Amino acid sequence: MRREVWQVQAPSVGGAGQVIAYGHWGRPILYFPCEGGSAGDIEGNGIIHVLAGAIEAGRIKVYAVDTNDSWSWSNTSISMEERARRHNAYHSWITDEVVPAIHGDCGQAVPITTAGASMGAYHAVNLALRRADLFPHAIGMSGNYDPSAWHGWGEHGDALYFNNPLANVANLHGDHLMWLRSRLLVTLVVGSGAFEEHPTGALTSTRALAEALWHKAIPCELDVWGQDSPHDWDSWRRMAVKHLTDLG
Repeated sequence: MRREVWQVQAPSVGGAGQVIAYGHWGRPILYFPCEGGSAGDIEGNGIIHVLAGAIEAGRIKVYAVDTNDSWSWSNTSISMEERARRHNAYHSWITDEVVPAIHGDCGQAVPITTAGASMGAYHAVNLALRRADLFPHAIGMSGNYDPSAWHGWGEHGDALYFNNPLANVANLHGDHLMWLRSRLLVTLVVGSGAFEEHPTGALTSTRALAEALWHKAIPCELDVWGQDSPHDWDSWRRMAVKHLTDLG
C-alpha cells in the first residue's frame, strides 16, 4: 500500500502539521483522530488495517491529519470563545493548506469525505457543515457535537456559535439552507455501550444532531449500534468497515 507522510505548513497553529496519505486512487477521505491525536493514530489503532482492502482496490484514499485540540478545544485554561477562535485557525489550515495538497495528490479538485471518531467526529461534521462545497459528505462516529458542553466557561460569541452544530443548525434558513439540502449528506454513527452516554454524551448528542438535521430536511443517516458497541477503537474499526469501505 502506498503510504506517504507530508509536512503541511501551518504557521497559524504552530509550524507544520502532519498528513499521512494512504492509497493511490479512489474517493478521498480526510480522517480526523480522537481528541488531541496525531495523524498516525488511526494507523496505530487499526483503522488503516481494516480499510486496507478498499484502499488497495482503489475505492478510497485516506488522508489522516494532526489535530490542534490541545491548543484549542482541550485547553480549559482559556474561555470557550477563545478556544473557538483558535479552532478557526485550524479550520483555515485544513481548508487553505491541506485541501489543496489533497487535490494536488488526486490530480484535480475532487469532493472530499470527512470522517472521524469521538472528537474527530465533531471535526468531520462541523467542517462539512461549514464547507460543504469542499466536503459534501461527513461520517461522524461517537461524536459530541456541542462544544459548549466541553468543560466550558467564559463568554459565548460568534466563533463558538459557528463552530457549534447543535446551536447553528437550528437557525439555518434561506438560500444557504436550500443549498445544503442539495449538497450535503451527514452520516452519524454511535453505539449504546459503555461511555457512549456517560461521560462523553455521544449518544444523546448524536441523536439530537440527527433530529436537528432532519427538522431542516438536510440529508442525514443515523446508525445507532447496540450495547456491544462502546466508545472505543474496536467499535470505530467496525463502524469504519461498514461506512467507509464502499464510498468509491
